[in-house]
This record gives sequence, C-alpha cells and structure tokens, in this order.
Amino acid sequence: MNIDNLVAKIHRIVERHKIEEGVYSRWLWQNEKGDRQLGKNEYGCADAANILYTIGQFERDPQKRACWVKALQEMQNPETGLFTEATHHTIHTTAHCIAALELFDAQPLYPLTGLMHLLDKEKLYDFLENLNWAGVPWSQSHQGAGLFASMAITRTCDLQWQRDYFQWLREHCDPDMGMSYRGRFGQDIPAHHMYGWFHYLFNHEYARQPIPYADKLIDSCIDMYVNKTMDKKFGHMVGFMEIDWVFCMNRASRQTPHRFEEVKALLWDFAQHFIPWLDALDEETDDGLNDLHMLFGAVCAIAELQLALPGKIETTVPLKNVLDRRPFI
Repeated sequence: MNIDNLVAKIHRIVERHKIEEGVYSRWLWQNEKGDRQLGKNEYGCADAANILYTIGQFERDPQKRACWVKALQEMQNPETGLFTEATHHTIHTTAHCIAALELFDAQPLYPLTGLMHLLDKEKLYDFLENLNWAGVPWSQSHQGAGLFASMAITRTCDLQWQRDYFQWLREHCDPDMGMSYRGRFGQDIPAHHMYGWFHYLFNHEYARQPIPYADKLIDSCIDMYVNKTMDKKFGHMVGFMEIDWVFCMNRASRQTPHRFEEVKALLWDFAQHFIPWLDALDEETDDGLNDLHMLFGAVCAIAELQLALPGKIETTVPLKNVLDRRPFI
C-alpha cells in the first residue's frame, strides 16, 4: 500500500493553516457554535510541527526554526509556567506545547511553577489517586500523563520521582484488563479506559519501562476490535482513538510474544480499512481534516501502523512517530 498521495494531502492541509513562519491556526473555518479560536492557536502551532516532523517535512533552516520556537514560547504563562487553551485541560496543553518545543531541541522559557508542588511524592500520589478513573478515564489521563511528560521533557523531575510515578501505576493497574485503575470499570466503556491508558503507556515507552500486564492489555484490545465494542466512529473519524488502539497493540506486542501473529493480522486488517477511508476525505471541505489537532491524531496512527507492519505501508520518506522521540501527543 503506497500512501505518498495521502502524505502529500496532509502536507497541503498543514500549509493552508500557516499564518506566518512558525505560526499556525488550528482551524480554517468556524463551527456552528462559534466557539473556535481562529488564528494563532497553541494546538495549531504545536500540531503543525508534530505533523511536519512525522511526514519528513520538518523545518531545517535555523532562522525559520527560531520563529517556531518563539511562537510556542510566547504562549507560556510566565507566572505559572503553564500553557492554556480552551478545549483541553491546562496540563494537557502544557505537555503538548513543551513536547512540540522539544522537536526543535528547545525548552519553555519559564519553570513549571504551577506543577512544582507535585514533585512531592505524597502529593503526586494524592493527585493520581483523585483523578476520575471510573467516570471519565480518557480525559482525566490528559492530566495524569501530561504531568509526567511536562516534568520529564523539561528535566524538572529526578529519577526517583519517575520511579515513584511508575510504581504507582504498576500497583494500581487492573491485572485482568491490563490497563487503567483496577476495579474501576463500572462507569465507562472499557474502550475509554484504553484510550486513557494509552497516554500512560507512551510515558512507559519513553522511560523504557515494562508495560504492566502486557498480555492482558493485548487480550483487551483484541476483544474490543473483534467484538466491535469501541466507539461507533472508531476507524471512521479524524482523531485519536485509532492511534490509542494501534499503539497499545503494537507496543505491548514488543514486550511479549502473546498472540503476536494475531496482533499483526488485526493491525493490517485495520490499516486496509482506515487508510483508504482517510485518503478519500475531501481536504477542502472535511471538518475533521480542518482541525490540525485531530489530523495529527490520524497521522500518528498511520505512522504507528507503518512501524508495526514492515513492508505493508510504503512512503518515499518513512514516517516517524513523535512518541519515539519524547512523550505526549
């Protein structure tokens, strides 16, 4: 399957969102609610960088790269050290912008003052414990995983803090599902726990940590796909659900031989449905493609599928998953 035409389409979309060097909008047009922040946007700037890095079109000119860094750094609050945008929790926005800066070998200008209290082990554990794991595990993971990514990328935390963080996750991971908080699966569908656990999983991958209960995670992911218990729009929307599932399957399969061939077969089955569907969307009118943040999620899924399926998905320039460089998307 050659997807060079799809990659070219993705590049054109990013270029249409460009305002000036390093400055990008997240959306080109307004929605019915009228609540989109048009013009320069934290996710527009960060995701343009992420996408261009993934498809091999990342800026190389030092002066132009400096414009990207300046655009991202200017959006940091100097008092709290955090980044803010209306559609996501502040910790998510902070981690996402910091992760984009890292692609340029750059850091935010100010320390993460608003998160420093969580360097204390007891406060860290209290923070993780009090996330709403049962009710909204997907969105709450933006905080639990974004905290680690922000601290790790900026070198704010030491090794012991990282050990404490992963120890808590290992001790609380559900041993039957291989994900999320043990015993807290009653108030949301299992797929939403998987979408959330993905965020903690890329932190494990970054830190070279073993995936807790990798066999069980694979079992859960296979069951969701085969029995179609994920969201109805899974595989037919521009967003992040797809990379969540693909990443969990592929990365867990790297750490265990459990159902290895089945994992590969199902990933290929998914790729043959998802990629042609995505390629068929109208780049001029589709509202999913209009959102650079959602497009970035889809681009990550394609990159991870290419990585998981050697020889199956061809591009002139191999795709690169930003998660293999640093955590957070």
